Amino acid sequence: MLDVEVVRTLSMETGSGAGHLSAASGLVRVGQRLYVVADDELQLAVFGLVGDAPGSLRRLFDGELPAAHKARKKAKPDLEALAQLPPCQSWPQGALLVLGSGSRPQRQRAALLACDEVGDLRGAVRELDLSALYAPLHVQHEHLNIEGAFVGGGRFCLLQRGNATNAANVLITFDWLAVQAWLSGTAPAPEPVSSAPYDLGSIDGVPLCFTDGAALPDGRWVFCAAAEATDDNYADGPCRGSAVGVVAADGQLRAVLPLSLRCKAEGIAATVENGVLQLLLVTDPDDRAAPALLLSANLALPA
Repeated sequence: MLDVEVVRTLSMETGSGAGHLSAASGLVRVGQRLYVVADDELQLAVFGLVGDAPGSLRRLFDGELPAAHKARKKAKPDLEALAQLPPCQSWPQGALLVLGSGSRPQRQRAALLACDEVGDLRGAVRELDLSALYAPLHVQHEHLNIEGAFVGGGRFCLLQRGNATNAANVLITFDWLAVQAWLSGTAPAPEPVSSAPYDLGSIDGVPLCFTDGAALPDGRWVFCAAAEATDDNYADGPCRGSAVGVVAADGQLRAVLPLSLRCKAEGIAATVENGVLQLLLVTDPDDRAAPALLLSANLALPA
């Protein structure tokens, strides 16, 4: 069991006053900023690392989503993954990449946002079509559902989420320089170079399935996973709990630890200090009336 603490609720300043972020689905820490993407919004949320001041919103896509649950679910871009990109000529101070899950045709959009030297966003949002990148993944996975993305060890990594019927969690990797060239507009979308399945165990008989991941400096990576009782890549279901796991640089699963708080953890960010993994997580309550939570936990890295 991994003990977690509630740091804060994800309260927001909106155009109509105070509000909150609900369906948090991806998390990246850059400098003194926390960036959170939600799967049923068209904006990226920005929070300070310290304190509980309300966050602000940065628009990613034009338009408005319906308020009614079923209509909103059908229309949303399902932004499930948020990755921090290393610096290159096209974005000298790094960038953020927001990706849709690919589970429906309208969920194959992405947004690229450049960062400045202190981690703030700068310049215009660049919208991308993921259909070419996802095309070979649809061939491999009948029910594509990309839930996490990160860059590490020269690889661009995507996490395919399983479900209660098909618990096939898969790490899909691309050559990072090939993806970088595609994102920069100088090359076509690359093909994946590897796929590795993972069995993450279960909670109360419901399989744990990837919800996000983050790279560590030494080639390892961490993930969060949720045991959600749903049998497809579209419908939500009751969540039996969540866990955090560590994968070694050679791809071996080293640890899976259930969280002490029963919740659906959907985003993870990680730093390492003196051999201790310092984790931040965000949750999705599957209820627009309830705010998402920011959680923290510390974990001694397994050998």
